[in-house]
Amino acid sequence: MTGLAKDAAKRILDKVDGPARVGMVLGSGLGALADEVENAQRFPYQSLPGFPVSSVSSHASELVVGSLMGVQVAILAGRAHYYEHGDATVMKQPLATLKALGCDQVLLTNAAGSLREDIAPGELMLIDDHINWSGRSPLIGVESDDRFVGLTEAYDASIRADLAKAAEAADVALKSGVYAWFSGPNFETPAEIRAARILGADAVGMSTVPEVILARWMGLRVAAISTITNFGAGMTGNELSHEETKEMGPVGAQKLIGVIRAYLKAMAD
Repeated sequence: MTGLAKDAAKRILDKVDGPARVGMVLGSGLGALADEVENAQRFPYQSLPGFPVSSVSSHASELVVGSLMGVQVAILAGRAHYYEHGDATVMKQPLATLKALGCDQVLLTNAAGSLREDIAPGELMLIDDHINWSGRSPLIGVESDDRFVGLTEAYDASIRADLAKAAEAADVALKSGVYAWFSGPNFETPAEIRAARILGADAVGMSTVPEVILARWMGLRVAAISTITNFGAGMTGNELSHEETKEMGPVGAQKLIGVIRAYLKAMAD
């Protein structure tokens, strides 16, 4: 754990009701979840050492700590992306701070494009594995043998099972699949989408994978859910845009908020 993360956690713990159990990273359209936190203390990223600030219009940049469904949570409302900085380690300090706040698990969320006709825009996909299409790793340059992180169980099976139960309790359809990370910020070409489908991807996006690698390196348990905002390039004949992501993100986000509520409620019971 870095000194910057310890410093940030100390500042935060001095102002909140106790350590957090669950950390979250909110993707596009999910800012409303942070607004539901009770006894919330909000910390703009600019005020925390080592925290990046996102330049993406649909992302906030604050850490929110408080109680949600009876569970103490630490929510990263907004993320910085590889494509903003050219740096796969950009979320290292925020994730290390979640761990320093007491979290032993992190729930990652994102907006993604579907490569499957049976997972339409507005639906959710539980990630059970990923493909690092970009080839970049946030552990490049780490000078110790702990950089050789195993990812066979990158996405915690127990948390995934509990999220599936939570989705059932919330009456939300939750399919599962493989997420492919493209660096962005441009959208993929139809040929790249065809190639990703051949390789076994079910959704594509521009985040999450570096965070998974970093979180597993730090010893955090990980789960991730995508809100589907569009079909991949070439699947419908329409051009893709960030406006479509911002428009469709909240549709799936409301379902995901219901799943997360049910997951935390079961944890609190």
